[in-house]
Amino acid sequence: MSADFIARLAGMVFFAVLGGVYGFKLGEFSENQIILYTSTLILVGALVGLVLTPYFTTRPMRFIRTQLTRLSAEALLASLAGLISGLLIAALLAFPLSLLPKPFGEVLPFAGVIIFVYFGVALFSMRQNDISNLVGGLGSKREGGGASGWQQVNRTILLDTSVIIDGRVADIAKTGFLPGTLLIPRFVLNELQYIADSSDSLRRQRGRRGMEVLAELQKGSSVAVRISDIDVDGVREVDDKLVILARQMKCPILTNDYNLNRIAELQGVTILNINELANSVKSVVLPGEVLLINVIQEGKEFAQGVGYMEDGTMVVVENGNKYLHQEIHVSVTKVLQTAAGRMIFAKPESG
Repeated sequence: MSADFIARLAGMVFFAVLGGVYGFKLGEFSENQIILYTSTLILVGALVGLVLTPYFTTRPMRFIRTQLTRLSAEALLASLAGLISGLLIAALLAFPLSLLPKPFGEVLPFAGVIIFVYFGVALFSMRQNDISNLVGGLGSKREGGGASGWQQVNRTILLDTSVIIDGRVADIAKTGFLPGTLLIPRFVLNELQYIADSSDSLRRQRGRRGMEVLAELQKGSSVAVRISDIDVDGVREVDDKLVILARQMKCPILTNDYNLNRIAELQGVTILNINELANSVKSVVLPGEVLLINVIQEGKEFAQGVGYMEDGTMVVVENGNKYLHQEIHVSVTKVLQTAAGRMIFAKPESG
């Protein structure tokens, strides 16, 4: 049974009893009308409780819970610190304010609680980044420097469907280069499941591969992985929901989607792109260096051969078609950085 249904039943019983009590009291003032008043108000109370109870019980609580899930850990802790600070200041001022003449001595202590709590929460929330940096800086000094421990532990990273299907996120998580919590919203999981159930065999394989990657992340990763029911009302597109969530939670998005990358950057959202990471960690070679390359196929141009380095970088070898399926030493002549990645041009050392 749902919480709304239970609340309706409880409200129906409560208001029916309440209506019966008031109906009995009203019926005492009229001769022979006790049964009529009591039964009528019982029915009215039961109807009111059945219809209206969720609107002031479960639904406000659900709204509050939804809003709280959208807040980052930093925002929650900052708000809690502001609440405690406001209450402490109000408590210190309550006694001297209570000594004032009436009605000020009765009103001002209560008003002080409301005012100081409000300003405490508002001030700490606005300065939450400065507070987290300060706490993290103190922690890093005690540990001998380094990155902020607070930021590393509490950082949340939103995962896009494309990066889950890609699969490399599991290998990166194992290395420990993704500190914090990997957050997968339910709507991303639903999109992944939709792809896994697709009638197209290629899409279905990609979706199932994404499911396997998620299982691997949850079991073998040293990074915390959390699936959340957090959602964005009034928005249907998954990419738009991710961008809005990232702005609300002030966290980055891990993705391989070029369009999402561009849209998020235009709206000031931090993007972690695995393709950019892969290109940045590839081996750096300079013209004149000697490499050992296995020429595995012919190139597009005449007499060219093509091989690959261990990190996947393509090496185009001049006159390399004579050395197909052989390992040869080549000398780098030129390095090009393209949109697709890095390309290396070389020629055989033997000529």
